[in-house]
Amino acid sequence: MKIAMLGHKRIPSREGGIEVVVEELSTRMVELGHSVTCYNRKGKHVAGVKVDKRNEYKGVEIVGVPTIDWKGFAALTSSFFACVKAGVSKTDVIHIHAEGPAFFSFIPHLLKKKVVVTVHGLDWDRAKWGRFASWYIKSGEKNAVKYADEIVVLSQGVKNYFWENYKRETKFIPNGVNRSEKKEIKEIKKWGLEKDGYVLYLGRIVPEKGEHYLIQAYKNIKTKKKLVIAGESSDTQGYMSELKEQAKADGRIIFTGFVQGRALEELYSNALIYCLPSDLEGMPLSLLEAMSYGNCCLVSNIAECSEVVEDKAVVFEKSSVEDLKEKLEWLLNHEDVIEKYKNNATEFITSKYSWDDVVEKTLRLYGEKKR
Repeated sequence: MKIAMLGHKRIPSREGGIEVVVEELSTRMVELGHSVTCYNRKGKHVAGVKVDKRNEYKGVEIVGVPTIDWKGFAALTSSFFACVKAGVSKTDVIHIHAEGPAFFSFIPHLLKKKVVVTVHGLDWDRAKWGRFASWYIKSGEKNAVKYADEIVVLSQGVKNYFWENYKRETKFIPNGVNRSEKKEIKEIKKWGLEKDGYVLYLGRIVPEKGEHYLIQAYKNIKTKKKLVIAGESSDTQGYMSELKEQAKADGRIIFTGFVQGRALEELYSNALIYCLPSDLEGMPLSLLEAMSYGNCCLVSNIAECSEVVEDKAVVFEKSSVEDLKEKLEWLLNHEDVIEKYKNNATEFITSKYSWDDVVEKTLRLYGEKKR
């Protein structure tokens, strides 16, 4: 098949979970003999680093699309031009990732293309959006319901949401994860980190991820273990400033900024605990990755996290600083319990979530209904 992917920022990149998903799907589909084109945004990387301009990646064709690189407009403009370009191309399936880009799903639909939309989360509910952005994303959700041949969701909760609100059937295809190889500390020495010497949060710095709960809870715990906040803001520079202000009197709290490559692998490999205190998620790839590295995980009790970890991690009440503090402090005082969770994490998560299974189910979905 000839397949187009759009809605992501760019591949190869770790600017967000969607970018990881698009890269895994597209490169694996190429390996299976399909032709895949990914429509990358032009403009700035989320971390401000230079964007690698290329036309091909691991057999995937890369097409850059015009982008107005201004808050709120980068996703809108790149999605519009990507839908137009993909719509007029000789493509069998156009796979749109996320609700915002799905606003333009009517374009390939009118051009008689098969349209698949993956809803990575109920994005209109994210705290960072203003009134227009929330309306645009919510409208994208409605257009997906109206124009997509198939809708993919990543959790049972979102599947139920689409049925209850739109009476729309969706397909549950969760994300996958690779078995990870642990790395010894080299690069992260620059932050003064030692093996099992820190609690780790790794992901985008946005309010719905709940980093402020984690910092508040951690500041009230007496421990020599450090707290590492790894990641960059995503149109949320004000929130990042608030977090740094909140943490500035505590020298144990370290902000690394955006990480990728060896540094990211080392952070996962050597953490004592990985914490994800989110109020809202789609299906958190960072959690799958943390478990694949054999981490003891502490997560909020939202369905998108608790469904993933089952009984193989510790869960605290969403938005509760006090419950998060109690669970984190308890774990820090019981390293034998941490070790038990570490020993079971990798095998559990890699056997439960396989990228090969995800690709197989997605390709089957592409071919199920012809336009």
